[in-house]
Amino acid sequence: MSFNLEEIIRPNIRDLIPYSSARDEFHGQANIYLDANENSLGSPLMKWYNRYPDPHQSKLKDKLSSIKAVSADKIFIGNGSDECIDILFRCFCEPGLDNVIVCPPTYGMYSVSAAINNVAVKNVNLTANFQLDLAAIEEAIDEHTKMIFLCSPNNPSGNSLIREDVEMILNNYFGLVVIDEAYINFSPHRSFIHELADYPNLVILQTLSKAWGLAALRLGLAFADEKIIRVMNKVKPPYNINQATQDLVLKALDEVQQVNDMIVELVKERESLTEKLKDLPFVEKIYPSDANFLLVKVIDADGIYQFLLEKGIVVRNRSKVTHCEGCLRITVGTKSENELLVDALKHFTKS
Repeated sequence: MSFNLEEIIRPNIRDLIPYSSARDEFHGQANIYLDANENSLGSPLMKWYNRYPDPHQSKLKDKLSSIKAVSADKIFIGNGSDECIDILFRCFCEPGLDNVIVCPPTYGMYSVSAAINNVAVKNVNLTANFQLDLAAIEEAIDEHTKMIFLCSPNNPSGNSLIREDVEMILNNYFGLVVIDEAYINFSPHRSFIHELADYPNLVILQTLSKAWGLAALRLGLAFADEKIIRVMNKVKPPYNINQATQDLVLKALDEVQQVNDMIVELVKERESLTEKLKDLPFVEKIYPSDANFLLVKVIDADGIYQFLLEKGIVVRNRSKVTHCEGCLRITVGTKSENELLVDALKHFTKS
């Protein structure tokens, strides 16, 4: 048995004739555009915002291709990674029939997108060490399992999944394996992007919201075999990435060194914050992190969370999440923000 894209794509998507926009029907540059019913007089902002954006994001993909060392036809650009996730469901999962596997604790939008698309979720919990339970995943797979979602580094635990375990799934499962690498820039482990040629069923999700610091622009990335990307492009809205975002991201992509410097600084702050939190009497455990946050097990998570709120400091209470009982998720801030956090925590006393 081997991966066969035609067997997992939804039949209606296979037969879908995608919407053809004015910019799909014309390629190249012109002096006068009278094809898309735009306002020819401009806009209250800037002249070029009266024109529809490039529906194919060609300049962005060319730039990303150079940075990521992946051909442009293997790149899908979404309005945040959430759009990439949703489109995968709409392309490959038959509502009311198919299912996906999710490994809690993990990013919540996999299950939310499944629910929106009326696709069943099989939850196969990570082990107590936040690693894959391969035997349980194998047992959960059935003929209607279209996708397995893996998050590495994982959110909220922060650890990377054991690479050999991920490869075991890639080599033995013939639906889509979706690896969410939103935090990969903070990790010493290499991205699975470099394995795309070996696994035609592999989809990698990344984002510019974390290491690149562009969360407000909402730009997510999917990398996969060009056949998968073509299917996703059939389903996406024609102008899903606005012109302002495309312009600003192109400008940001020229600053790779600045981003690398920020990553180094955040990793250094992560290690420093870890050491300072260890000294607090109510901290029971700090889980190893390859991300820009720490999962911290404390004696009184609810009390500490409320205490910090009163001090104007917001962290994430993950106490009700699988394997995260009594845990707070703390994003690594600036040096001064981390110092304020630690100083505040030193004044916490359990009531």
